[in-house]
Amino acid sequence: MEPTEAGTLPRLLLGVATGVPAGAAVGVVATISAGETGGPSWTAWLVHAVVFGAVFGLLVSGRKQTAASSFAVGLLLGLGDWILWQLTFTVLLAGDVPRWSLSEVVAGYDELVRAVLLGGLTGPLLYGLTVLWDRREAGRPVPRPPHIVVVGGGFGGVGAARRLDTLVGRGLRAEVTVISESNFLLFTPLLVEVASSTLEPRHISAPVRAALRNAAFLHGRVESVDPDRRELVVAAGGGGGQRVHYDELIVAVGAVPRFFELPGVAEHAFAMKSIDDANRLRNQVLAALEQADLETDTAEQVRLLTFVVAGGGFAGTELVAELFDLVHGVLHHYPRLHEAAPRFVLVHSGDRLLPELSADLGDYALRTLTARGIEFRLGTRVVEAGPGFVRFSDDEQVETRTFVWTAGNRPGALVERIGSAGASGPLQVDEYLRVTGMNGVWAVGDCARIPVPGRPGTYYPPTAQHAIREGKAVADNIAAVAGGRKPAPFRYGGLGVLVSLGHRRAAGQVFGRRVSGQFGWLLWRAVYLGKLPGAEKRLRVAVDWLLDLVFSRDIALTSATLVSTTAPDRDRHV
Repeated sequence: MEPTEAGTLPRLLLGVATGVPAGAAVGVVATISAGETGGPSWTAWLVHAVVFGAVFGLLVSGRKQTAASSFAVGLLLGLGDWILWQLTFTVLLAGDVPRWSLSEVVAGYDELVRAVLLGGLTGPLLYGLTVLWDRREAGRPVPRPPHIVVVGGGFGGVGAARRLDTLVGRGLRAEVTVISESNFLLFTPLLVEVASSTLEPRHISAPVRAALRNAAFLHGRVESVDPDRRELVVAAGGGGGQRVHYDELIVAVGAVPRFFELPGVAEHAFAMKSIDDANRLRNQVLAALEQADLETDTAEQVRLLTFVVAGGGFAGTELVAELFDLVHGVLHHYPRLHEAAPRFVLVHSGDRLLPELSADLGDYALRTLTARGIEFRLGTRVVEAGPGFVRFSDDEQVETRTFVWTAGNRPGALVERIGSAGASGPLQVDEYLRVTGMNGVWAVGDCARIPVPGRPGTYYPPTAQHAIREGKAVADNIAAVAGGRKPAPFRYGGLGVLVSLGHRRAAGQVFGRRVSGQFGWLLWRAVYLGKLPGAEKRLRVAVDWLLDLVFSRDIALTSATLVSTTAPDRDRHV
């Protein structure tokens, strides 16, 4: 039989309960063996046995063991106890420096025998008591633990799931299930570098399953939510909808592009929300270069080499800068384009670039990118898009085959189906991250409108760093409610913001201090490298970045992308 995992307090008590009799038995044997010379001090020895048993219980009894493995582990812990206590701590307490010499080992031989015997007896005793404890607990009626369901595999959802996973490992009685349409966490701050052929797509995506030890994962799409019955309908696999009951629901479905019903925009614009979006845009840009290299019609070649980005926030600014670097970095591969002048245009409805930053940093970014040759249309909106053009609100029309939209987002479709609370946008939540008017439903990330405590009318921005903290906070609050405690309001001041401007330049504010230029770029890379999930992903991205410093960017098309044109085929180079 293999004992199952007990709670922290039972493990501690079981360890003490086995350490005392094992210590007493070893003490008796040591006293008899010592004869007239006397054995160990009983008080000190029994205290030592109690501590040893407590440590043994905390380290070992919570894991599956057999009688033989418990005995072997006991011997090893006894040996470690002798090395740490007899050869190290007692020497330090005496005011000397541990030398671990052969003479000290020989002098402490009797203590070594006692420590190993103590461990050898404590292991099997602890195993036996743990088996009895498990049988006793198995006979008790156990109430069903609450089922916590997390919907969404982004920063907020995975942050909540990982925190709940940790809490369950520490003794929280709950079942946790994560439901997501993708089985990986996408590190979206680096998505533009996939589109610009700097990073490999797999290197910025981490499997959700690999991050969970005590939680279940369901790869599927939530079709509907019934808050009254606390039930979800999930489309998963090839079968019909599965019904999943929940006691507490965390909605973290993120956001999708919002095109404001502008004519032709949804049909002709490239989005930038997923790995597929980034790959499609990369292939579109490279295919445009390939076809421009063949094109004899000057107007069509100009159209192919014109790139328009809508949106002057972080995503749009970083994207236009990266696309500029990509095109100019690989242009030498296309002989007929050496004299060409690719055009990059960013259109933004606001009166200044990067409104998330201070005015001086926004101006710095604008000056830096303008000096590089990027055009800006501030205070201007896109009103229409077609297969070969984009029209602005000032009646200007730009002929282009590549138009990217980063100018608006809305919550995922599930939010609209949850109820009236999310009918007009993000779910309204209170300061504890609970959806107002709905019992047992919580929301974090881009799909939630989270108020800042003490500042009426202000809300936290939908950034990755906020979503991660919101996920952890909502998990702690659900655990607090499950334990009969009061949840805590969410508070987070933010560490700062950084935006890449391409060409090894960046700008931002970190802890209230302004950073820019190459130092800002190095800081930007260091920050995001540290935030990537897992050492493997950090190493892969670091290698990609190092290779980018030495080699030209990869121009291999990964799909049969063709850019539709109006020029007749007979005018193409062959």
